[in-house]
Amino acid sequence: MSPRLAPDRQHTLTAPAQFRGVGIHTGLMVSVEVRPAEADSGIAFLRTDIDDRDALVPARGEAVCRTQLGTVISNAAGVTVSTVEHLMAALSALGIDNAVVALDGPEVPIMDGSSQPFIEALDRAGRRPQAAARRYLEVLEPVEVVEDDKRVTLSPCDRFEMAFEILFDSPAIGRQQVDLALDESVFRRELADCRTFGFFHEVEQLQAAGFARGGSLDNVVVIDGDTVMNPEGLRRPDEFVRHKALDAVGDLYLLGAPLFGRYEGVYAGHGLNNAVVRALLARPQAWRLITLPTELAEAG
Repeated sequence: MSPRLAPDRQHTLTAPAQFRGVGIHTGLMVSVEVRPAEADSGIAFLRTDIDDRDALVPARGEAVCRTQLGTVISNAAGVTVSTVEHLMAALSALGIDNAVVALDGPEVPIMDGSSQPFIEALDRAGRRPQAAARRYLEVLEPVEVVEDDKRVTLSPCDRFEMAFEILFDSPAIGRQQVDLALDESVFRRELADCRTFGFFHEVEQLQAAGFARGGSLDNVVVIDGDTVMNPEGLRRPDEFVRHKALDAVGDLYLLGAPLFGRYEGVYAGHGLNNAVVRALLARPQAWRLITLPTELAEAG
């Protein structure tokens, strides 16, 4: 495990973190190197397979261009990077403020469908504090987005809290809820290993539409009727809602700073997550950037 985080300092990696895997939607093999970056530079993705235009894509909420079955970001040159949410969740949980994610393809590898492989790669690389103070985004007023029966709310809180509720017709899932005060140790213990999921009857249609071409029982929990098809079964009885919370952690890190606030998601997904990020940023009176007082940082 990486050394203990200094919560009042920005952090980057000590050395590059490397991994390789298949993109769940494209089916392409992609190699990734998460590189250290200067203080105050934030998180950005660099498409090393593109050399005829700007290939750097900042990981920010306004850069999100699609949210169907994953979060896709793009830059002004039209360069895109897909399925960023699981890696962004790992970077958020480990307190990595500044990094360049260099990849030689259009999609972050799905690995095992969770954030755990990314956590392990980042741990191997290590992290180091930087001289610059870490800025947190503090929610000052509630912000809510609603779409039919789906809802996401961000409200004031003196820490980062995550509550999520899902409901599916399949008895393999049903109604599940999770409510956590999130920090690094809680994310590692409660969310990091929870995998993405899908339904067997949708596979053919998804693949015909250009999705799920790299999906398998090695990287997706697949439900067929009332049954989980994966031979090893579930990692947790409520793995499904915990993965949705993991997704939300990654989507919220596109705010560009760690959050002091409470997230509540009901039947939500990437689209509403990005909608609430944009809604918050569009209301300057509803948030502010703060640094931690020294005594609070030392108390952890």
